[in-house]
Amino acid sequence: MVDEIKFKKISQRIDAYREAMIELQTKLCSHPAVGPENGGDGELLKANFLIDYLMKMGFKIFRHYDAKDERVSSGIRPNFVTTIEGRNKSRFVWIITHIDIVPPGELRLWSRDPYQAYVQDGHIFGRGVEDNQQDLVASIFAAKALLDEGFVPERSVNLAFVSDEETSSSMGLYYMIDSSEKLFNDDDLIVVPDSGNPEGSLIEVAEKSMLWLCFKTKGKQCHGSNPQLGNNAFVAASHLVTKLIKLKKIFSKTDPLFDPPQSTFEPTKKEANVGNINTIPGEDVFYMDCRVLPEYDLQDVLSEIQKIVRGVEKKFKVQVEISTAQYVQSAKPTAPDAPVVLALQEAIQKVYNVKTFAGGVGAGTVASYIRKKNYPVAVWSKTNQTAHQPDENCPIQNMIDNAKVFAYLFLRN
Repeated sequence: MVDEIKFKKISQRIDAYREAMIELQTKLCSHPAVGPENGGDGELLKANFLIDYLMKMGFKIFRHYDAKDERVSSGIRPNFVTTIEGRNKSRFVWIITHIDIVPPGELRLWSRDPYQAYVQDGHIFGRGVEDNQQDLVASIFAAKALLDEGFVPERSVNLAFVSDEETSSSMGLYYMIDSSEKLFNDDDLIVVPDSGNPEGSLIEVAEKSMLWLCFKTKGKQCHGSNPQLGNNAFVAASHLVTKLIKLKKIFSKTDPLFDPPQSTFEPTKKEANVGNINTIPGEDVFYMDCRVLPEYDLQDVLSEIQKIVRGVEKKFKVQVEISTAQYVQSAKPTAPDAPVVLALQEAIQKVYNVKTFAGGVGAGTVASYIRKKNYPVAVWSKTNQTAHQPDENCPIQNMIDNAKVFAYLFLRN
């Protein structure tokens, strides 16, 4: 149960934070936190800014789980938790957000500098403002409302801020879980606000398995006027792309829990090969993003891919090297009637007055690893779904009202 008078005061307090929330978004956006795999120097500057900001807001209890990483100049990837102690110091509500972002991509597609956030038509624009700063900021101000009102929650509140979510999470939440004796308790309410829908009605309880692959095709480079002297790796790779599409027919089952309901196999990134038109490339590299229904074993997917690759190698007399950039076999779904799901349903109904449903997604979040450790976890956010896009943005009201959802969870007895 939630004390409605307390929640009304908390909601009014959160409404009053509007300008402060925009200000924090703007400052966070000006501290790019891109991982080394994406050409950045990590998250430390942003994390240090955030820790200092939280301390000034009145947060006093911090635990750090920094992972060593020689690829960044600081040598570490920061992860930390700040806690508001409740009456019960062994039961927690967790809100887990990530501080890293993806690069802006093609700058010409942005209306303004992606690292200089601005407000327009009730939205904040900038890289990272939705993914994941919308709910990072919302969680902070939901907790700050408790501090400012002097309310002591029944459960203690943990806000976790993690690195490396946009790539592997091996330096982020996975590291935190594996390096600590016991990060979570069995009856903790764990929420990851990193996926959702524009209505706020989707509570994600399951994720597809994720497989990211790199295909490097090796032929023989030669002059464009004498193709018989070489072996065009680009042609072979292009043929391989079209053959890999048949995976959709091999792994064709559907599951209505997910949207889309089928497994997906999409060629994505393409690396540059030769730098001029009149050279036939001897090497070509492309990537594929596979999101596979949980009932399929990723090893079976890889076996089928190997068969396709061997056929292309034989036909075009090339060599194809396959490397794995991401391999996450999905965990058992969170039960739709798990306490965290039911608590979220009540909070969302109170704030947004919408009927929720439990569903699955193809996107990967850190919740997958939490589920592998047999902890129930729910992924939820009311989101504008502009993550990773040019002119990424979040409605300011989403940020405010999502904070109220989190605050409602904090006030539960």
